[in-house]
Amino acid sequence: MKFIVKFKWVIAAFILALTVILMLTAPNLTKLASEKGQSQLPNDAVSTRASQILKNAGEDSNTISMVIKLDNALDKDSEKQIQKIIDKTEKIKGVKDVTTPLTDDQDVRNQLMSKDKKTVLVPVTVSGSDEKVEKIANQIYDNVPKDITAYVTGASLINQDFAHSSEEGLKKTEFITIFLILGLLLLVFRSVVTPFIPILIVGITYLISQSLLGILVKNVDFPISTFTQTFLVAILFGIGTDYCILLLNRFREELANGHDKVEATITAYRTAGRTLFISGIAVFIGFAAIGFAKFAIFQSAVGVAVGVGVLLVILFTLLPLFMVTLGEKLFWPSKKVASHSDNKLWGFLGKKAVARPFVFLVITAIITVPFIVTYDSKVSFDSTAEISSDYKSIKGLNAISDALGEGKAFPVNVIIKGDKELTKADVIPYLGNISKAIEKVDHVDSVMTITQPTGEKIDDLYVNSQLGSVSDGIKDAVKGIGDVQKGLSDVEKGLNQIADQTGSASKEKSGGSLAPAADGLAQINQQLQLVSTQLSTTGNVQQAVPQLVAISKQLTAIQTGLQQANENLSAQQGQVGTLSDSINQLAKGVKSANDGLTKISDGLTKATDMLDNMSDSSTVRDTGIYLPAEVMKDKGFKQSIDNYSFADGKGVKLSVVLDQNPYSEEAISTVKNIEKAVASEVVDTPFEHTEIVYGGVSSSNADLKDLSTTDLSRTMVIMMIGLFIVLTILFRSMIMPVYMIASLLLTYYTAMGISELLFVDIMGNDGISWAVPFFSFVILVALGIDYSIFLLDRFNEEVKSGVAVGMVTSMSKMGSVIITAAIILAGTFGAMMPSGVLTLVHVATVVIIGLLLYGLVILPLLMPAIVVTLGEGNWWPFIRKKEKYKVEE
Repeated sequence: MKFIVKFKWVIAAFILALTVILMLTAPNLTKLASEKGQSQLPNDAVSTRASQILKNAGEDSNTISMVIKLDNALDKDSEKQIQKIIDKTEKIKGVKDVTTPLTDDQDVRNQLMSKDKKTVLVPVTVSGSDEKVEKIANQIYDNVPKDITAYVTGASLINQDFAHSSEEGLKKTEFITIFLILGLLLLVFRSVVTPFIPILIVGITYLISQSLLGILVKNVDFPISTFTQTFLVAILFGIGTDYCILLLNRFREELANGHDKVEATITAYRTAGRTLFISGIAVFIGFAAIGFAKFAIFQSAVGVAVGVGVLLVILFTLLPLFMVTLGEKLFWPSKKVASHSDNKLWGFLGKKAVARPFVFLVITAIITVPFIVTYDSKVSFDSTAEISSDYKSIKGLNAISDALGEGKAFPVNVIIKGDKELTKADVIPYLGNISKAIEKVDHVDSVMTITQPTGEKIDDLYVNSQLGSVSDGIKDAVKGIGDVQKGLSDVEKGLNQIADQTGSASKEKSGGSLAPAADGLAQINQQLQLVSTQLSTTGNVQQAVPQLVAISKQLTAIQTGLQQANENLSAQQGQVGTLSDSINQLAKGVKSANDGLTKISDGLTKATDMLDNMSDSSTVRDTGIYLPAEVMKDKGFKQSIDNYSFADGKGVKLSVVLDQNPYSEEAISTVKNIEKAVASEVVDTPFEHTEIVYGGVSSSNADLKDLSTTDLSRTMVIMMIGLFIVLTILFRSMIMPVYMIASLLLTYYTAMGISELLFVDIMGNDGISWAVPFFSFVILVALGIDYSIFLLDRFNEEVKSGVAVGMVTSMSKMGSVIITAAIILAGTFGAMMPSGVLTLVHVATVVIIGLLLYGLVILPLLMPAIVVTLGEGNWWPFIRKKEKYKVEE
């Protein structure tokens, strides 16, 4: 410290120059947070793998929804207006496809319109980053006439609005924090000079820290989120002010003891500076431990560790400059700092606690245990609740929910990827079974895929429907045979009449051939009657076809005979010429009947082939679906395959619409049930050895839930182990770190229980925001450990007078400092309340409750009771070196 005091001006000039250089050259951290700070799950998360599979297949586009609200039901005029909007939207750069609701397909219209036809949904497939999607949305808004109400929504747009809300909240937090700290310091120090010193110290720290973070984020992909700067402001200004108060109080105390300003500065840093260093290291370790989290948004808080490191450097280099330069003037015009006086309340509580430790342990339990026992860990994953409903993306989502159902906007995507083609006729049918299995899951509204592109199954693909068609075909064939019989009977009558009218001479030339033809037609009719009866009673198509072929040959022979008879008569005159014309007409009748039989035979042959193929198809037995070749070639069905497949047919998709809020925790449970249903259904099918993953909001939230739970557990363990090791070394005790950390765990769970009571039970929220338990734990433990260090480090200094006396003395000396520090730190987090971001509001509430609970209840009631109960055991397994205090005593 003597070196720093000697070269204080050089050091100050270097720090100021460094600050300016970094500010001018470092990237803009706010902009980087907007670009890279969105919630990103790790690569091994299920929903991330789903996105990556689609991206690798060139299917990385996403869908936003244009929601048009009409005053009256859709009519021709409004259809024209909507069509114009769609036409303009299709021309926007980055728009890949627009699904029009203005179609003749009634199923599609029902999917995209409300029942009253006043709300119309237009899905727009786009590509690009969230920022590009936002630009596309703005262009869509420009294309909408002023007399039409329209919103554009989607996950990307909600993310962007959340980022904007966080940026606005950061500005409010910065402004409120500075003025709040100034006001509190004016009350504490009653000086017009002192309050500006912490603001200046922390301000320089913040500028350097955010510049360094900007460089790290841009160059080494350092984790960042929209929360990073807000936490950086609140924590740096909070603990920075607390540390300044600690040092300035000790500095003022040393001045009052008669030391000059240089000696007072050196002594302050030798005593309070040691406490500050221990506290700073503990906070640094706490936030550095976040680096072991897997989730990027959690990792982003590790940036606070960078700020804490910079803060310690500035406190030990720049603050001494003001101390040794201003001296007493640092507190002008006040002659005495209020917080320097012994705290009578803490002194009183300390005396009572060391006298009746058990009573104070019981009092602490009465205050805390009820909230811990009733804490249910209810969390919410609804990111739409994070920001104001005034944002257009939220208005659009609400419009869809009200008119079409909550799950319509954000379906669950089932992505199936294999090594072989999955769009073959013998594979696609199994998608029907998977769809059925998913539809049986509670809260599933509909499933869309190749076999049911609009959410309703295509009946013609199912064997029962196809067999019904075959049955109808047989009936038509029987009817057709009846028609042929009637026609042949007419021909037979005509031939008999002609044979009777011609004389013996004619018979020699022609009649002899007409009578056998008539007899032949009579026999054919009898055969047709037998075939018809067989088809009607047995449906035996296979037997009927060869019979019809044989009959067709007979008809061909008769037709030939009639043509020959016609040629024989063609040379005769008069009546014979007329007979020739009649025979010609009868021959045509026979030909027409023969053609009819040929068509019937061909139709029955196709039916026979289809039935044979059905009998050989495993998909018929397994799924009840059969895809004949003509279906696979059908233009509409090929379009369905294209819409729900990717990677040249090696991947297929199913889109699952839920009948519940896709952001709710209930939707997460539904996703888990869908996963189980699909896993069970694909066994022993072509999809058994494929990769099946799930995308969409609900799936992402399912990953969030798993990840946030494991990250919290991991971080808690790492933080506690890290703090235990550091505190054991610094305090030369393995017992003190245990009850220090335990007291913070008690505080954390009590604060969470109280917050849940406020937000869930009283205010009716679905739960605490999902990120709150993690951030609240890290912040409370990392910052709360400061106050126990303040108290116990002073206790180690005062313990020369005995454990009980030393505890009471340290409480009297540090009470005002800790209470003031807790109030200031709580105040900086209170500045997050007007941010408008629900997570920040929840975190601020938990931290404020926790800090005040720790500073006003746990430390003054529980800590002295534990310390006096343990006595010399506080330093186990080490031995306290009492002899070092003999001279002082």
